[in-house]
Amino acid sequence: MRDTGLVPELPEVEAYRRFFRDHAAGRTVADVEADPTIVRNATPAVLRRALRARRFGDPERHGKWLLGWTDGPALLLHFGMTGDLVSSTVEPERHRHDRLTLTFTDGTELRYRNMRKLGGVWLAHDADQVQGIIGALGPDALDLPRRTFLDRLSRRRGGVKAALMDQRLVAGVGNLLADEILWRARLHPLRRIESLSEDERARLFEALRTVVRRSARAEDPWPRPRTWLLSVRGEPGARCPRCRTPLERAVVGGRTTWFCPACQPAAPA
Repeated sequence: MRDTGLVPELPEVEAYRRFFRDHAAGRTVADVEADPTIVRNATPAVLRRALRARRFGDPERHGKWLLGWTDGPALLLHFGMTGDLVSSTVEPERHRHDRLTLTFTDGTELRYRNMRKLGGVWLAHDADQVQGIIGALGPDALDLPRRTFLDRLSRRRGGVKAALMDQRLVAGVGNLLADEILWRARLHPLRRIESLSEDERARLFEALRTVVRRSARAEDPWPRPRTWLLSVRGEPGARCPRCRTPLERAVVGGRTTWFCPACQPAAPA
């Protein structure tokens, strides 16, 4: 896989999940080597003892977290800004930024690479420990029922983009997905949730479902067809793919935000 240099969102972590499945599921761990600065709740020795001779099953993903369950404990991965997964079948030589190496009994290796050491790896022995590590995340955005989303949204206040990026509301949506979702829903990123009509809330859910599903299923975790805001977002002189109006930029929740002032007008005073 490749590192985009962006904070991973659901599409990237879903791609990591598929990669982990293809290169670890069904394999038994022969050895574990770990950088002590990347293991967040154990030592490398404890991690090695816990995972040796364990067989990985199909991995799971919740929001931006990857859960690699074995026939015993689970290995939890968070990718930060520079995290990546690499297999020895694709890249035989190790890299100096490989922070965790899982060697399997068939001789292959799966490596967690992270240049800046953001994110990390955790060890959990049961579902309760997993919950304690990942915290109070909302439902995963890929499997989110309409009624659940609308019910949870009805209990929120404040700006709609800030809410979408809050992992306690919906897990997996970050800065880029939020911009695409709001552009498709024709909602200004600073609109307050309490000002949204029923129709606007319904449009927001449909946009979220479309964007998340299409991006999660794509081979490239960040598809950029010309009909998407992401195809031009951040480019010099970028114009709206829908109406050709020049895009505008703002800062929402400390994150750079792009939107179309014509398609996404601010709410009337």
